[in-house]
Amino acid sequence: MRPIIEYFNKNQMKNFGKVSKSFFLITLFASGALIVKAQDQLTLKQAIETGIKNNFDVLQSDLLMQKADITLQQTRENKLPNLNASLSQGNSYGKSINPFTNAYIDEKVGFGGYGASSNILLFNGFSLQNAIKSNKLGYEASKMELQQAKDNLTINIILAYLQVLSTEDVLKQSQDQVLVTQKQTDRLSILNRTGDILPSDYYDLKGQLANDQIAIVNNKGNLETAKLSLAQLLNIPYDKNLEVERIPESNFNINYTGTPDSIYNDALQQFAEIKAVKLRTESSEKNIRSVKGELFPTLSFGGNINSNYSSVATQSFYANTTDVSSPNYVTVGGTQYPVIEKQDNYNSEKINFGSQLSNNLYYTLNLGLTIPLFNSFRIRNQIKLAKIDFKNNQLIEQHTKTLLQQSIEQAYVNLTTSSEKYKLLQDQVNSFAESFRTSEVRFNAGAITSVDYLIAKNNLTLAQNNLIIAKYDFVLREKILDYYGGKALW
Repeated sequence: MRPIIEYFNKNQMKNFGKVSKSFFLITLFASGALIVKAQDQLTLKQAIETGIKNNFDVLQSDLLMQKADITLQQTRENKLPNLNASLSQGNSYGKSINPFTNAYIDEKVGFGGYGASSNILLFNGFSLQNAIKSNKLGYEASKMELQQAKDNLTINIILAYLQVLSTEDVLKQSQDQVLVTQKQTDRLSILNRTGDILPSDYYDLKGQLANDQIAIVNNKGNLETAKLSLAQLLNIPYDKNLEVERIPESNFNINYTGTPDSIYNDALQQFAEIKAVKLRTESSEKNIRSVKGELFPTLSFGGNINSNYSSVATQSFYANTTDVSSPNYVTVGGTQYPVIEKQDNYNSEKINFGSQLSNNLYYTLNLGLTIPLFNSFRIRNQIKLAKIDFKNNQLIEQHTKTLLQQSIEQAYVNLTTSSEKYKLLQDQVNSFAESFRTSEVRFNAGAITSVDYLIAKNNLTLAQNNLIIAKYDFVLREKILDYYGGKALW
């Protein structure tokens, strides 16, 4: 569980919470990245889409999901039969025995062997089936982790986007204050030359004008920093002329409905990270069953087909019959005569390649049963490790839920505080606005000093700035709770 970082603290509230230093400063300016032109306004939707397209964590999570998908497919394909082919070809030199005549020969003999075999798993204690289920759950978990990476990035982009809008509003407020102060300074400049006012009143206003102008410089710098942080988060080149589209005021709802318990219950059903850790737990449970299956006998069915070839393979065929003298003799009248015998004559020829393959062809079929008797306790230890992984995933799941509940409770407290603060600041701005209006009238009439006037003016300015910050602070905290509850973030 990686809860949303609370970007605001007491010291940072005046600047609407500086964007977290942990923003990813990624340098993947890959081809296809959105380059926002100076004359175009960047919408929140465009910002989110661009960030998701370029973000390192999102891209890496997508690759991990692809790996999980391939692993699942491979596990499923392990149910298919395997098919292998073998080929051997060679020559022998020197004396050898002709495998067909059993005679010694002294020549180059070419030989070859060719075969194919196949085997299919019939049963292995349901190990393969449970491995498929485990990997399927792992794949679904990786999909949820990818979604979580997108959601985390989305809430950070919204924060950076709101930071730009808030800083723009504060800058506009400071520019308006300069106009008010400039008008009064110009008026007092004339009165000072005519001696109708105390010189101190004029110089007080002139000093205030400088302060207001310095505020503009500071706010312009804050705006550039906010735009830079947004560009870095989106992994696009920084453009100081970048403009973001304003969010309609109708999207700002200061009245939030929902309770910590209802948000938490919704999160348990909708939050991607909760789904991911739950799926990891279920996957590890199936893995235990898969490993246990290796304790059972394995039944398989297979077969092979083979043949061979020799370059000296010959075959004989009948040619004719001739009369030949035998070593035996008969004596007739004292004269020996050789015995004439009939002799069959044969010719030989080499057997061609195709005929040899056909003549020497043989095949086998087999049914194999493998019974695991002893394997150095490997499987037993694998089962123990699988059970530990399962318990660890259970702990992670429970810890993630606990952190989620704590984060929601804290976020809700922050939202409630922010809402109350916003409402009080509205009243404060209205009060200081009326006070400043009255003070301005009295100051113009010479009824009060410049000190009293500037106090009223600065009180109003500070209250207005705080109101702007509080508004965007509330919006952000509202979006954080929407994020936990699985609601649309815009």
